[in-house]
Amino acid sequence: MSRLTQERTVRRAAGKPAKSDKPAAARKAVRFSVLTVVAIAFISPMIFMVVTAFKTRADATGIPPSWIPNPFSLQAFETILAPGGGTPVLQWFTNSMLAAGLNATLVVATATLAAYPLARMSFRGKNLVFGLIVATLLVPPVILVIPNYLIVSSLGWLNSLIAIIVPTAASAFGVFFMRQFFVSLPLELEEAARIDGANRWTIFWSIVLPLARPAMATLALLAFLGNWNDFLWPVYVLFSPEVQTLPAGLSTLQSANAVRYDLLMAGAVVASVPVLVLFVFLQRFIIEGVSRSGVKG
Repeated sequence: MSRLTQERTVRRAAGKPAKSDKPAAARKAVRFSVLTVVAIAFISPMIFMVVTAFKTRADATGIPPSWIPNPFSLQAFETILAPGGGTPVLQWFTNSMLAAGLNATLVVATATLAAYPLARMSFRGKNLVFGLIVATLLVPPVILVIPNYLIVSSLGWLNSLIAIIVPTAASAFGVFFMRQFFVSLPLELEEAARIDGANRWTIFWSIVLPLARPAMATLALLAFLGNWNDFLWPVYVLFSPEVQTLPAGLSTLQSANAVRYDLLMAGAVVASVPVLVLFVFLQRFIIEGVSRSGVKG
């Protein structure tokens, strides 16, 4: 045993930290401090948003701004949530939930059905098809606004929620994401089921999909957030206040009440609740789905 090892052993036995442990402890303290500062920087705007939502109109525009409502007020929420008050936030919220939920369901359905053949089946042109799908990810979404608008208009879907549910139901990213996950699954499970007499659909439905729940939950959340936060497309295709979604509706609230920061922050709090709730319940699936979807290429 070397002299340094003996000294380290004696120090540990005496309850003293080893000399070599001090730099490691210092690095850990610095890392923790940096992460704490970064976390505070990221969470501070959200905290200020919530605080401002519970302020009065005068307190929300006070200089300098305060971090504690004085007095604590629910006036902003009562104003935007009041029925017949000119700001149908609850209706916008319901529209957004319905549109985002149905869109996420369609995205997961189409992505899984398209990704499984690309991951497990052999057919002519498979790599070409997959390459074309991935290549569409390079196309800026704003370029598709006019073609999609013409298609939706010709189908008679303007000013209806179906106009923001169906056009983005086929997701190139979703196909790529699910294909990567399917490739990472052990092939032996499917081969064993095939030996037992299971056909391709039975294997997909009874074996592959249950194993793919983390990836499906992750994709559903990403699709939900994308539709929930979408602003440009609903503004183009939804005209009546009754069918507006929450982001588009809050923009009209802002233009109508330019200095009512209490109302704006209250609306932002309402819009943030479903996102936070979904993340809390699905974070375990998200971590597992993302970690496994990048295992193989």
